[in-house]
Amino acid sequence: MQNCFTYSYQLDASNGASPLSLDQINNWSSNDGLMWVHLDYTDEKALAWINNSHLPDVEKEALTTQRIRPRLNQTKEGFFLSLRGIDLDSDNQSDQQSEMVSIRGYYTHNTIITTSDRPVRALDRISAHINGGFGPKTIGAFILCLCDHLTSHKIEVIDSLDDKLTQLEDQVMNNSDDDLRNNIAQLRRETVYLRRYVTPQRDAIAKLLTIDTPLLSLSDKQKIHEVNEKLLHVIDDLNAIRERANVTQEELMSLQSEALNQRLYFLSLITTIFLPLGFLTGLLGVNLGGIPGSQNQWAFYIFCSLLFGVVILQLILFYRRKWI
Repeated sequence: MQNCFTYSYQLDASNGASPLSLDQINNWSSNDGLMWVHLDYTDEKALAWINNSHLPDVEKEALTTQRIRPRLNQTKEGFFLSLRGIDLDSDNQSDQQSEMVSIRGYYTHNTIITTSDRPVRALDRISAHINGGFGPKTIGAFILCLCDHLTSHKIEVIDSLDDKLTQLEDQVMNNSDDDLRNNIAQLRRETVYLRRYVTPQRDAIAKLLTIDTPLLSLSDKQKIHEVNEKLLHVIDDLNAIRERANVTQEELMSLQSEALNQRLYFLSLITTIFLPLGFLTGLLGVNLGGIPGSQNQWAFYIFCSLLFGVVILQLILFYRRKWI
């Protein structure tokens, strides 16, 4: 059972941070201080510990469910907060959904219980800060740290999307890639997917700022509000990238349509030039008596000259009408 805890610390310990034992965690009381434990809810031992704990049944289900959107639920003893982060260390960078990771947390006056289904870099950093002696000491500081790290990771990803979109815009102008349409569509899907979870996360944090709870001080709420403002800028950047991607795709479609029209126009000119030539050759090629020039040895050359003259007259006509 001991291995089911990814992190286990007393956040407000005066003698430095050290991992808690299983007995300490199971016998934790309000007089022992503030405890933070993190579990991988896909692990059977972790799932068993959560189900055997004294948490409310609703919170047990919320901590262990497979799919959950960012949200905030206030309870009698505290509140449940679900956030979404981006796993920048994911091996499968082509699957944007696999890079999104849900961090669920249940917060009371003396415990913080968080769960996820894979390692989270934001929690790794918080653990490193705790081991370094400058980690969060209160629930408000912990939430602030977590939200700030998650938002910073989103900014990194958005900067990457912005750079990718800039490259695609340059490629559209230079028409240097045959897969531009698929690449732009993929970027739009990534942007929509990120926005799908960032927007409810903004709402969850905004709701956190309005609830009346002794777990968060006024100073904590003010600092979390600053992080929420940063998250609003993230959403604005996502909207801007989405609009730029739409414009880029429309421009690409316009260029492709123009290129197609030019090819069709060229083929139409060729067809128009050869239409009278085909009529004349077909008319004089019928196997009937009385064909003009059938007995003249120069008839073929005269006919070829006539066809050449027809072509020249057509080109002059097209030029004057500015068709070529």
